[in-house]
Formats: sequence, C-alpha cells, structure tokens
Amino acid sequence: MKRITILGSTGSIGTQSLDVISRNKEKFEIAALTCGKNINLFRKQLEEFLPDFGVCSEKNDAERLSAEFPNIKFLWGERGIEEAAMLDSDIVLNSLMGMRGLVPTYKAIMSGHDIALANKETLVAGGSVIMEAVRKKGVSMLPVDSEHSAIFQCLEGNKDKRIRRLLLTCSGGAFRGYSRAETEHITPEMALKHPNWSMGEKITIDSATLMNKGLEMIEAKWLFGVDIDDIEVLVHPQSIIHSGVEFMDSSVIAQLGVADMRIPVSVALAYPERLIFPDLSPDFFGKHSKMTFEKPDVDVFRCLLLAICASKLGDTYPAAMNGANEVLVQAFLNKEIGFLDIEGGVEKILNTHNAVKNPTLEDIIEVDKITRLETEKIIKC
Repeated sequence: MKRITILGSTGSIGTQSLDVISRNKEKFEIAALTCGKNINLFRKQLEEFLPDFGVCSEKNDAERLSAEFPNIKFLWGERGIEEAAMLDSDIVLNSLMGMRGLVPTYKAIMSGHDIALANKETLVAGGSVIMEAVRKKGVSMLPVDSEHSAIFQCLEGNKDKRIRRLLLTCSGGAFRGYSRAETEHITPEMALKHPNWSMGEKITIDSATLMNKGLEMIEAKWLFGVDIDDIEVLVHPQSIIHSGVEFMDSSVIAQLGVADMRIPVSVALAYPERLIFPDLSPDFFGKHSKMTFEKPDVDVFRCLLLAICASKLGDTYPAAMNGANEVLVQAFLNKEIGFLDIEGGVEKILNTHNAVKNPTLEDIIEVDKITRLETEKIIKC
C-alpha cells in the first residue's frame, strides 16, 4: 500500500486525486493533506481519509480542526506545507498553485520521496536545481499534467530510442481563432470558460493566453531532457490526443484519452500499475470521428513566444517570467488590467531582468520576490 501526501487537496487536482484514491483504498492511504481557505471541503476530506497530518493556511483554522480531529496533527502556513512534504510517505503529489510549490517539492525530494508533479512552476522557475536534486537523491519525478503524462506514457519502452521532437497538444483555449483586435475586449468571465477542461482560475487564464503551453514546454524540457527547440506545440481542439513523441525514424506514438484529469493522476500515483475506471470507457472511434491539428497563432497569443524566449535565455529568466505572469494574471482576474496587459507586463519584465547565472534555490526565490514587486509597479503605472 502506498502512502500519499497531497499538497493542495481542496483544489481541482487535489479533489480529483482523492477521488482516484477513494476508488482504490486497498492500494493507497493518506499520510498528509494540505488546504488553503476551503475549510468546509477540507473537513470532509479529513473525515473520509483520516490522514496523520493536516495543514491549513491560517493558524486559527488549524487550531479549530485540531480540536475536532484530535488524532490528526495540524500545522499552518508555508512552514506547515514544508513539514507535510517531508513527512514519511511513498509519494508526494504537489498540486499547489504557482511558485509556492517550488520549496515543498525540493524538501520532498531531499527527504527521499517520489514526486507526482502537478505544479509546473516548480520546473519552470527551478528546473536545474530540482532535477539535480532528483538525480542526487535517486527519486522519481512523475508528471501529472495531462500532456506530460501522455509523453511519459509514450516513452515507456522507448526511453533509449532517439527522439526527434516532443509534440505538446492544446485545445487552443477559449479564444482560438480570435484576431488581435478581438482579444483587446476579453474579460475574466470570458477567459474562464475553457472549452474542454475543468481547471482552476489561474491555469485557465494561462490557457487562454497560451502562456500555459509555454510553461509546459519548459517543464517538458526538464522532465525529458530535450532542448526547447525540439518541442512543438500543436493546437488540437478536440483534446483527444493529449501529446505524443516523434522518433528519428518519423514514427509518432501518441496517447489518446478522455479529457479527465483522473487518468494522468492515476498513472502517476499507481505507477507502474494501471487502475480501472469502469465509468471512463468512451467509444473513441464512434463518438470522435474527426481529429484536427493546427499551428498556434503566436501573432495573437504572444505569451507562448515569451516563454520560449525566457527558456532560451536561461538562468533566472524563466523564474522572472513566471513570477511576473502570476502577478499579472491575478491583476487581470481582479479587473485591474486588460487581457493583453498580461503579455505586455511579462515582456517588460524580461526586457529589464538582471539574470543570476547558475542560480541556487535561494537565488530563484529572491528573483521571484523582486520580480513580483517590479510587476506590481508596472500594474500601477
């Protein structure tokens, strides 16, 4: 039986992960759960799974739950999350949102735990540091993002074969086909309507700007040890093929599946086994008779190019880009800036960034902190 720690159990990935675990309680037990502000949902999760350890954002929530669940140890805040990441477990599923997932991932790796990674910012900002830690400790880094899980599955049995390129698919987001002029009038409400996937607010906005695909390209670079130029993005509106690999002989292996995050979650948690989902058995070739592909429109959605640029510049440029994007997306959700101001702000940060060569974990954290302050100034101007 595998002991699982879930960082961010009340979010979209966290809840779907617990659904997978609840269907397979003979295979998994929960070591720790952490939550943000959704205490009512967290309480229900604690009642069902009875972890050894629970973490809340606020001290008063932790103290109140401690009185309700005397057999569970509670902590709070970022330090509590780090403690949970280091707790004895077989695998830590990191579904935290944004840069705050970096340090817990590092702590979990250095504690000798395998990682199921649903926090792409960990590798975007700190790829060199994190993957060096993975090599040093000899742990596994198992992707949870549907695209990276697809590539991971395609490479099973083919890890030593020569790869020509990785093929990352995307739906095109809520505004596929829009002109540049049309994007000027996009509101948060419009951007939060993703055509195929149910996701959190931040990742849904990133999908709309195509920044999410840029972040995924950087993540794939680190996960699979390829150059950013050997990763191609394909817009695939039907979201049936989740990604693929083209080998040097021009053969392409792709992974197909329904748009349900429980599948990549189960692949990561149960690896090398596969779990049974009797309610997820669609007639692909009856219901999905057409699959189309097209190039992303980078003239309209420039965030994808900015992410590629940051990756090629290297050092702390990706960390600066990521930090700026997080602040700008939140400002857009708060209706403080427009849709196109997200890419504009990221570009300004990249143009003025003073990169740190061969950064340490502390360097990356400091760059993120400074970048957020600089981005706030851009928003206020």
